Amino acid sequence: MVEDSVPGRLLAAATKLFAQKGFDRTSVQEIVAAAGVTKGAMYHYFDSKDDLLSEVYGRVLRLQTEQLEKVAVTEAPIADRLRRAAVDVVVSTIGNLDDMTIYLQSMHQLNAETSKSVRAERRRYHERFRGLIEEGQRDGVFRADKPADIVVDFYFGAVHHLGAWYRTTGRLSARQVGEHYADLLLASLRP
Repeated sequence: MVEDSVPGRLLAAATKLFAQKGFDRTSVQEIVAAAGVTKGAMYHYFDSKDDLLSEVYGRVLRLQTEQLEKVAVTEAPIADRLRRAAVDVVVSTIGNLDDMTIYLQSMHQLNAETSKSVRAERRRYHERFRGLIEEGQRDGVFRADKPADIVVDFYFGAVHHLGAWYRTTGRLSARQVGEHYADLLLASLRP
């Protein structure tokens, strides 16, 4: 979505305001004023403020899903594919840290239907990631004494915590953090 388009401007304004004030303390009027559009224009593209929050996260999740699919279908050895996927999710999370932080802090405020839809999308992503682990377990490349779903929850718990400590001004780049996380994941899966 192009940022100078109306939906792009609305998302940029919403992201900035949600980060500054919080989802619950940001009004639709503030979002449309910051985006320089009318409420009618906003409601043409988004049904509600919930939809804006859902899209803030959705665009990151779509990017991560596209990248995971590209990695998962290659003929590379399973350990290499999992490593690439593990690094990518860290790099893309850090590259969209405001979006991820806003979503993780505000997801409980979404209406039930939107929340269910977003959780289902995220679950599909996690299932695809878990599929890589299960493939490696079946092939004897990864240890099989730890359930793949626990490994996924453990890994993504660490990824979701990035917003609490990662700073772009720190000594490690997003790629370096991703490499370290991937190393730890693969080391934990060695037979």
